[in-house]
Amino acid sequence: MEHLINPGVKDIQISGIRKIANLVSQFPDALSLTIGQPDFPTPDHILQAAKLAIDAHKTTYTANPGLLELRQAAAAFVRNKYEMHYTPESEVIVTTGASQALDITLRTILEPGSEVLIPGPIYPGYEPLIRLCGGVPIYVDTRSNGFKLTAELIEPHITDKTRCIILCYPSNPTGRVVSGQELADIASLLEQKSIFVISDEIYSELIYDQPHVSIATIPSMREKTIVINGLSKSHSMTGWRIGFVFAPEYVAKHMVKVHQYNVTCASSISQYAALEALTNGVDDALPMKEAYMQRRDYVYNRLLQMGFELEKPEGAFYLFPSIERFKLSSMDFTMRLLNEHKVAVVPGDAFSIYGEGYIRISYAYSRQVLEQALDRMEDFVRKL
Repeated sequence: MEHLINPGVKDIQISGIRKIANLVSQFPDALSLTIGQPDFPTPDHILQAAKLAIDAHKTTYTANPGLLELRQAAAAFVRNKYEMHYTPESEVIVTTGASQALDITLRTILEPGSEVLIPGPIYPGYEPLIRLCGGVPIYVDTRSNGFKLTAELIEPHITDKTRCIILCYPSNPTGRVVSGQELADIASLLEQKSIFVISDEIYSELIYDQPHVSIATIPSMREKTIVINGLSKSHSMTGWRIGFVFAPEYVAKHMVKVHQYNVTCASSISQYAALEALTNGVDDALPMKEAYMQRRDYVYNRLLQMGFELEKPEGAFYLFPSIERFKLSSMDFTMRLLNEHKVAVVPGDAFSIYGEGYIRISYAYSRQVLEQALDRMEDFVRKL
């Protein structure tokens, strides 16, 4: 009966990030620097809000786009933090994580043959969703540009089939940030073009040295941009699965139909927890960001001392050093490091072919784990 399975689904591969993370379970003494998950607990006041919601039996369906008070809080959050303006009743959708937000966005705007420009290397979750919609992912190589997707790189790839461009900043896996001027240049390029931008801003609260700027705040881009965000990284709520779509009404009203038939609504209890996060916890990310910044500086300097070439990330919690000087593929380097020195990282080719020759290191781990893992890595590279 397997021959009856949708070929598009059969062709999809499990994420390289998850493959390595699952493999680590076979090495009980290994130190893992693989998963991009905050090592901080969900703030206690959010836990208490969820418990109160359970005790109050708030366990029924909510409105399809989410609790109105949560949509109001989300709109207020991005307005006060980033100067983005969305109408809660018609331009905000609460989703089951940012991944589902991406799914309903792509299902709404793509049709078979639509081309989607994606920076490479990039998080592996975009391409399968595009392909499941019948779309065609077109990678834009950013390696020569410090892993930044700019107007100059985008322009040669635009065709009459280009339906949208995906921006993700701070970036997974590189931590790089697209500046306000670079966003303005992209806006100028797209001003006379009917092309959507999907702006994945899930790490917006984790930018270290500059304020977060959304391309949706540029007047000419507001009606062309669909912003994805959520609470997984900012409030250490990965398992709560709460994401948000901010989109102009003319597209949001169609996205909510896809959302309705996809999941009906996000978990009611998670929504009440999210409401607490976005009202009484608007600055919950600040102490986490400070800790990540210290970890970034420590890991970055250690890698430089080992002789790695790498860009210094401006946000998120990843580093993406080059391993080309070792003359090993990213997978061979990763497996040898795991087998010989019990340290797990993610091979760069998990982030498209443009990630080959690199590895991704997550520093969303304690200082003690980072020190031990980097000591082992230093011993490993010294012997190569």
